[in-house]
Amino acid sequence: METRAPYVLIGTFVLAAIIAVFGFVYWLNNSGGIGPRTNYHVQFQGPVPGLLVGAGVLFNGIRVGEVIQLGLAPDNPRFVNATISVASATPVRTDTRVGLDFQGLTGVPVVTLEGGMIVAKSGESLTLIAEAGAGQSMTQAARDALRRVDSVLEDNSGPLKDTIANFKTFSDGLARNTDRIDGILAGLEKMTGGGAPAQKITYDLRTPQDLGQGGKTLSASLAIPEPTAVAMLQTQRMLFSPVGEIKGFADFLWADSIPKLVQARLIDSFENYDIAHAPLRATDLGQADYQLLIDIRHFRIATEGEPRAEIGLSARIVDKNGKVIASRMVETAEKLDKVEPAAAVAAFDAAFARIARELIGWTVQIV
Repeated sequence: METRAPYVLIGTFVLAAIIAVFGFVYWLNNSGGIGPRTNYHVQFQGPVPGLLVGAGVLFNGIRVGEVIQLGLAPDNPRFVNATISVASATPVRTDTRVGLDFQGLTGVPVVTLEGGMIVAKSGESLTLIAEAGAGQSMTQAARDALRRVDSVLEDNSGPLKDTIANFKTFSDGLARNTDRIDGILAGLEKMTGGGAPAQKITYDLRTPQDLGQGGKTLSASLAIPEPTAVAMLQTQRMLFSPVGEIKGFADFLWADSIPKLVQARLIDSFENYDIAHAPLRATDLGQADYQLLIDIRHFRIATEGEPRAEIGLSARIVDKNGKVIASRMVETAEKLDKVEPAAAVAAFDAAFARIARELIGWTVQIV
């Protein structure tokens, strides 16, 4: 016995020390440390799944105590009574909100306390009533919501079936009348100006061919820059006097803006007269001896009285120093058979041919 006694004593001491350490840790964890405690009664008006004695109590997210007792309310088995023990310094009030929260991946339940302003009377036993549905987890809340949705659908199954049947009837009617609907939509687009824009029709000014060769040619180099014109003439649209829109010309376009078109056809006309001494554009290399400067006064259809195509140009010939050698006005008009694009273009071709002959004859006499 004398040789075994020390081992038994040592074993007993070690076991007691282990139990003491575990007991201290358990006490520290569940009693919240050293300090005065206050107990409060809490009533939950529904189930509290997973809540156990020893579960934590949080005030504004901070652990202040634990649950020390759980039981069913004797007067109403649907209610759950709990007793919590919290640090006495915790500012629990009669209107403090009580709930149940589920923390972590495993959803460990804890009692939550929040806020409150009304202080309880001294010595008054304080019972906190938890919010309705405080014991519901997210899973339970989802189940209840789905159960309510299912109940609504079940109660309204007849009207829902009728609605779906009406949709099917409506879609079948649309399928049978697709062509009519397309026609109606096309008519609405046309009425409101929608849909794809109408294709524009481009017309060119014809260069006169039979200009004759009178033996007189250009004795010096000549350039014809782009004519000047007011902003209204910087367009490809057909212009009218008085200004307005004429039926049939909405899709009309000249091949280029009026000044560029006149420049191109004047150069073509000089080339047809004498290709060997054809004039240059101002952008061509080298400096010409003379320039034929054109200002377009009008290039339009006059609709007052007898309709006619009118062209009016102001022409000046200047030398390298910018000195005006000669100047003149060239105007002409051509009667229109009827105011329509094809007839208008034919009238402008005839009027421009006279303008070109007159300008060429005048220019070769000076240059």
